[in-house]
Amino acid sequence: MLAARDAALEGGAAWSAAALLGRISTCVAALWPAPLRRAAAGLALAWTAVAGAQQLPPELAQAWQATRVPLGSLSLVVRQIDGPQLVAVNDAVPRNPASVMKMATTWSALSGLGPDYSWRTTFLAGRGDRPDAQGTLRGPLYLKAGGDPMLRIEDLWTLLNDLRLRGVKNISELVVDRSIFGRVATDPGAFDDAPDRPYNASPDALMVGLGAVRLVFQPDARAHKWIPIVDPPLPEIRVQGSVKWEAGACRGSPEIATDVGGSGGASVLHISGAAPGSCGEFSVYRLAMPQPDYFAAVFRLLWKELGGTLGRGVRAGAVPADAVPIVWHDSASLADTIRLINKNSNNVMARTVLLTLGAVKNGPGATVDSGDRAALAVLAGQGVDTAGWVIDNGAGLARQARLTARGLGQMLDVAWHTPLMSEFMSSLAIAGVDGTVKRRLRGGDVKGMAHLKTGTLRDSRALAGYVLGASGKRYIVVSVVNDPKAGAVRAFDDALIRWVADK
Repeated sequence: MLAARDAALEGGAAWSAAALLGRISTCVAALWPAPLRRAAAGLALAWTAVAGAQQLPPELAQAWQATRVPLGSLSLVVRQIDGPQLVAVNDAVPRNPASVMKMATTWSALSGLGPDYSWRTTFLAGRGDRPDAQGTLRGPLYLKAGGDPMLRIEDLWTLLNDLRLRGVKNISELVVDRSIFGRVATDPGAFDDAPDRPYNASPDALMVGLGAVRLVFQPDARAHKWIPIVDPPLPEIRVQGSVKWEAGACRGSPEIATDVGGSGGASVLHISGAAPGSCGEFSVYRLAMPQPDYFAAVFRLLWKELGGTLGRGVRAGAVPADAVPIVWHDSASLADTIRLINKNSNNVMARTVLLTLGAVKNGPGATVDSGDRAALAVLAGQGVDTAGWVIDNGAGLARQARLTARGLGQMLDVAWHTPLMSEFMSSLAIAGVDGTVKRRLRGGDVKGMAHLKTGTLRDSRALAGYVLGASGKRYIVVSVVNDPKAGAVRAFDDALIRWVADK
């Protein structure tokens, strides 16, 4: 009722003004010269068009009223590519887009760096320093971090194995150079007081395995107990507590509570909760250590497994200008990387990509600020209206992030008309098929007809992307809602995509 009332009041005020202009122009038509009459008529028509643009089509108005959210909380754009705009509601109002912000980050990086951009992680030694007959390096082994957003533990193992194949066995110390980024470490608990959740991982120039450990719970049916296993099996991480064994049917992924503490230089994962034995083996991922500490622990584990020795340990430092590369790893391309980011809405990877853009465009030592400036500069160069935008960390995991539906719609239109269109669109989740919309929009003719990015935060829901209509025409859709009741708009967004897909 409140949403319907607010919509009626907003629409009524606009239409009343348009009607008043019409009446005035009619009453005084005989008194005005012809040019003035034409100007008045044009003004009335323009006002009517603006007012109409603030209204929802009847099919969508009913779905919106069911949300009981005021229309003033919605920003919406629907436009046909190379065709007319169908709907525009509050499209110039800056709003928090949640994870839809990743679209701006990934597009600005894709168009600013190129689809073939990749990250290189390199091991180096001092000039003239080669392993002796026993495999010992006289000086330090250097590691130049490249900011790879998806350096896997398997990739690091391959790098270390290549070192062993080149005769390196005994290392006095490992010096890690993270200078491509500046001070970018964040407190994982600052956003929502959930410091062990992987979505809160801090960005880092040398992030391995996204910084998260896997907790595997194996069932012991005879003893009626769950056996926790840490993967990778780092001695620096210990598990305390237990998960209660329950009878009955498995009701989906078990809810396991964890709490990370420290004791004697080790990280302690306190676990609790309950899970039916019928669930079988399952896993959860958690942050247990800061990124630099986690990398150092994984390095020590893998190097020892490969038969290597490490003297004084791992420390931060700079690679000498005359150091010589020994082995290196090149990541997947940026075009492949943004598919992981957008389809699965990976926060820390998006943040790392934004920092990379800042490092390339504004120099090493990249920060959130230099990344923001780089992204906005790329978009401005494309003619995108970014007035009111605040990209912040680039992932949307921020309360102060802002963009406008109008500007994002412009960006999607720009992307569509470039040679990079296919790479960008393929990074988005396909309705009813994969990613964050795998379980949405699966029925009827809408499945597979939309490439979308979703966004969800407390008080914020957003959806944006491309929709293929039944006519064969393609449409751009942007919907952003900021309201304490934003969680109620999911059904409206689904109705919106169906409505466009029917066009």
